[in-house]
Amino acid sequence: MLVLSSIAGFLGVFALSMGLTGAVRRYARRRLLDVPNARSSHRVPTPRGGGLAIVVALLAGEVYWRCVVGDVVAGFAVLAGGVLVAAVGFWDDHGHLSARWRLLAHLAAAALAVANLPGDMPLRLGAVSFGSGAFADFIGVLVIAWMLNLFNFMDGIDGLAGLEVVSVGAGGSLLLLLSLPPSVSPPLAPGLLAAATLGFLVWNWPPAKIFMGDVGSGFVGYLLGCEAIATAKAGMLSLTVWLILAGVFVVDASFTLARRIAGGERWYEAHNSHAYQHAARRLGGHAPVDHHVLALNLLWLFPLAGLAAWKPAWELPLLMLAYLPLLYLAIRLRAGQPEL
Repeated sequence: MLVLSSIAGFLGVFALSMGLTGAVRRYARRRLLDVPNARSSHRVPTPRGGGLAIVVALLAGEVYWRCVVGDVVAGFAVLAGGVLVAAVGFWDDHGHLSARWRLLAHLAAAALAVANLPGDMPLRLGAVSFGSGAFADFIGVLVIAWMLNLFNFMDGIDGLAGLEVVSVGAGGSLLLLLSLPPSVSPPLAPGLLAAATLGFLVWNWPPAKIFMGDVGSGFVGYLLGCEAIATAKAGMLSLTVWLILAGVFVVDASFTLARRIAGGERWYEAHNSHAYQHAARRLGGHAPVDHHVLALNLLWLFPLAGLAAWKPAWELPLLMLAYLPLLYLAIRLRAGQPEL
């Protein structure tokens, strides 16, 4: 019965997200039109804010699932934090919001989630343990806040952010399903998030008919960060496994940011120097980049994440192995440097 309910939930969330994205697009064409500028990767005005459909569909899916298992209250704090992140993003999509206030809201949402996530297993990165006390909670808040902004940074070409959410969410769900005993039901949040994002991706695939916007990019990054901390605290999947799954985004965003800071640039300003943006210009479009990222996720990162989940003692070597070719690509693509 739970299997059938899960399948119905995934399909319902996908269909709801796809339908809502079309409705949001009609509104956004009048109120949220993204006009290209010198830093843009698109060339025609395109509505943004489509991530609102992901938010609503995911929340509906979570309520449905909580009703199925008989506990509507479970996870309320995490979802409340997600609503806060989405609301701040939607506000910013309509007009500029100070980076200071955005950061405060992001940290508050992350702190709310970490304080209410169950589990007392030590938060660890490979053999490095952060314990299960206040310091571990501090690291958890930083991880969630970084993942949140990570997706905001990387949402710059058609389909890429949505594709990454589907890959990481579905990959995490599958690894949870394979790693847990049959008597333990894996959390459905990453799978529901993947289903909601896939419905949006139908509209966002190149050439995009609507962009995700801050309302969506912050929300999906926040939930994936929460899932990483939640499964680590519950002893299901370690933080390392999630860092491997999200390797494309972690390496590109982190390397680009570090190089811009080292170069004395205003790192917080919009730019078009991420590795994926250089790749889109070299390959002549957004779709080829999406295809390459999908191949990296499926053929390289997912198998290594699975191996890390199976052999925890190998986690750090596998993390370094996973990141080496990604770091090479970031250097070759001149991530963090302006276009020639």
